[in-house]
Amino acid sequence: MSAVDEAPVEQLGSIFVDPVAYADPVQWHEAAARIRAERPVLPVDLPGYPRFWAITKHAGVMEVERHPEVFTNAPITIIVDEARTEQMRTTEPPVKALVQMDGDQHRANRGIVNDWFKPGSVRRLQARIDELARHWVDHMATLGDRCDFAQDVAVHYPLQVILSILGLPESDYARMLQLTQELFGAEDPDMGRVAEDESQVGVLLDFAVYFSELAASRRAEPTADLASVIANAAIDGEPLSDMELVGHYVIIATAGHDTTSNSIAGGLHALVEQRDQLDLLQADPDLIDGAADELIRFVSPVKHFVRTCQSPFTIRDVTFEPGDLLLLSYASANRDDEVFEDPFRLDVTRANASNHLAFGFGRHFCLGAHLARMEVRALFRELLGRLETIELDGETTWVRSHFVQGPKRVRSATSSDLRRSRRPRRGDTPHAAHEGLLARGTPPHRRRAGRRRRWGDLREPQPGERGGHRCRR
Repeated sequence: MSAVDEAPVEQLGSIFVDPVAYADPVQWHEAAARIRAERPVLPVDLPGYPRFWAITKHAGVMEVERHPEVFTNAPITIIVDEARTEQMRTTEPPVKALVQMDGDQHRANRGIVNDWFKPGSVRRLQARIDELARHWVDHMATLGDRCDFAQDVAVHYPLQVILSILGLPESDYARMLQLTQELFGAEDPDMGRVAEDESQVGVLLDFAVYFSELAASRRAEPTADLASVIANAAIDGEPLSDMELVGHYVIIATAGHDTTSNSIAGGLHALVEQRDQLDLLQADPDLIDGAADELIRFVSPVKHFVRTCQSPFTIRDVTFEPGDLLLLSYASANRDDEVFEDPFRLDVTRANASNHLAFGFGRHFCLGAHLARMEVRALFRELLGRLETIELDGETTWVRSHFVQGPKRVRSATSSDLRRSRRPRRGDTPHAAHEGLLARGTPPHRRRAGRRRRWGDLREPQPGERGGHRCRR
């Protein structure tokens, strides 16, 4: 009998605040499943933390999200220790993003950038995203038969997508990646800032300096990018303050790639572990159109948000009172067997995968959901069309974080052959199937002389092949 089975269910609430618990996803989900079965609305009292209620079922999370006037984002957005919770209650945050806003303020600020992320606008980015997906699979091909998929590919591809939309120079991408990992990975000793009591405050200040300079530049010389739209936006005729601008930039630049990179890295890990699903996708790569949501459901990179009750409201047999904190556990809700049959199984043909709550629901539905799906589809469509075999050679490790989290290392994935290009398919953009490396140049890490060839040779076509594709019969 495991520790999860032996402990009283009331003692399992620590999984929602413990970053180490999230770094062991198998045991975390075992505990969450037991909570859903025995106490789906769980009161959690932990030393050093405010009392909160964990909402663990899909229906419960939906019920809260349907009533944003009762359950507000402000002032507490995630579960933190008692001291920081009290600070959130009494002090305006130095940088306020959409996830910290409610009502008219949220509506007005979301309206500034909303058009950029609508399905029609995102579709216009398809060719560029296909091009970037090919670029990073080409980069994998230069690494040979071993690489760290999370660090070598998954963290870079969505970063390049979102920062190119903002209009940031490529020379700043590494800095943005570092700051994002320090912000969301503050609890992980490999990622957070060392020897800083207020590490997240320091990260936000660094973001503020960078984006204040960016906004000043775009106000002086506007361009056609999203950074210019934000810099020159106004609400009720008044331009945004510097900190309001920074809030927009930070949420787009960080959440716009870190969640997607976790979905991609975690998705590949799940496919390799449940190989029958990988085989299905390789046999019919067009399944990725629907499977993208299943991969996102399975990983659920945003683990929770918090809502504050503003008026009495009852869910199941619990009546919440004003001031109560509710933790919405998206990771748990997305494994709810009342909604998803056999929820611990990855199923790339799952008909209702899009019912997942990884993007939230309702008024605060994720702004970048359509873009994230497009990125996941493009990367896996390119990879699966070129991949022969792949294995995990070493243990996958996970970020220690109780907020945004996924694989830290997907080590030594191996492939016998990574084709030069994938088979073209109906509906491809011109870039996706036929063009070579990005016009900007070759992948950033060239193979050095004498270095072992890895992730498969980029070879010339052999007899029985056409244009680098191995013919299958």
